[in-house]
Amino acid sequence: MIKCLLQEGGIAEDITIARDLLQYDPSQLEYYQQITNNMVGKVLRNRQVVEKEKKHYLLTGFEHLHKNEIADLVTICEKKIDEYIAKRGDAIWQHRKKSRGYISGTARYKVLKRAQFRCELCGISASEKALEVDHILPVNLGGKDEEDNYQALCYSCNAMKRDTDATDFREIKDQYEHREKDCIFCLIEKKRIVSENNLAFLVYDQYPVSDLHCLVIPKRHTADYFSISQPEINAVNRLVQDGREMILKRDKTVLGFNLGLNCGEAAGQTVMHTHLHLIPRREGDTPTVRGGVRNVIAGKGHY
Repeated sequence: MIKCLLQEGGIAEDITIARDLLQYDPSQLEYYQQITNNMVGKVLRNRQVVEKEKKHYLLTGFEHLHKNEIADLVTICEKKIDEYIAKRGDAIWQHRKKSRGYISGTARYKVLKRAQFRCELCGISASEKALEVDHILPVNLGGKDEEDNYQALCYSCNAMKRDTDATDFREIKDQYEHREKDCIFCLIEKKRIVSENNLAFLVYDQYPVSDLHCLVIPKRHTADYFSISQPEINAVNRLVQDGREMILKRDKTVLGFNLGLNCGEAAGQTVMHTHLHLIPRREGDTPTVRGGVRNVIAGKGHY
């Protein structure tokens, strides 16, 4: 920014400074490099207007052009670009716009820490590629400024998501609000809810296997864990952490936890609405603890 101000005589518009910064942003360079190779470059190669040798593009017949012809062709190109922009307007760049809504530095750090400083889509480390934190469901389409609605993506995944994702977020919003009339978890009494966020809630199990046994339940009616979305997974995980902290504060004898998900009747699921069991464990609460969740099948806990 200082460099730009020095070059501009001590005063510059924010857009001028932004343009200067843009040239140093690898995410933008990589994005348009992909556009060059996979879209415009591909079309022009197919039409034999250009050739490609490794990373270089060569304009066919350029060596036969005179300076005035080059200037005329550049003018024609600029005119065509101006006409295209005038015709399409902001729609050209809509896929590149960020989800509306400011995300604070503290929230960004929490999301990056939750993601262990890796892209939540491809898994690449922040040390290898810059990570961005953005809304999953945009604020202007009903998304909340809550941690479970944030995701950490590397700049490549974030760019490609906006370039190719045709998801109708309004439809997703409607899905998140879906409740089944005959489902006991969809109709759960408000007074039973111990903690909640935008997409999930935590209650005490009415048939606990140990004291303070909790259930973490997505608000949207879905059959099992495999049918919930990434935002819902984030929401559930947050409440699991909150529930653990709450239990440890209430009962100092708790030394461990079992997390349980029953997915399908064959796995013992009786309520067909996704729910996760958070079960506190204490010393001596069973004759033997060896095997943990392996004991869901008799005799398989010892190995």
